[in-house]
Amino acid sequence: LRFDEVYVVYFKTNTRTVAGTPSILNYCREIYQMSGVAETVNMEQIKTHYYTSHPIHNHFSIIPRGPDFESLLKQEPKREL
Repeated sequence: LRFDEVYVVYFKTNTRTVAGTPSILNYCREIYQMSGVAETVNMEQIKTHYYTSHPIHNHFSIIPRGPDFESLLKQEPKREL
């Protein structure tokens, strides 16, 4: 669930995003909306941790705003892709 918010930028895996891949985005929505999962996702904490705890990768601890990926996860999964 943290791929687009962190890995795409931080680890330079930006050839494809979950948000740009409908079938994977739909799967992530289904997982996120399972009972008890959304309550464990704190995207601000996840981003803060990744962008500030590895100074060799991010010398100035800059945390990008980026798109609001979590809002995409809250949308109803599409049944037909």
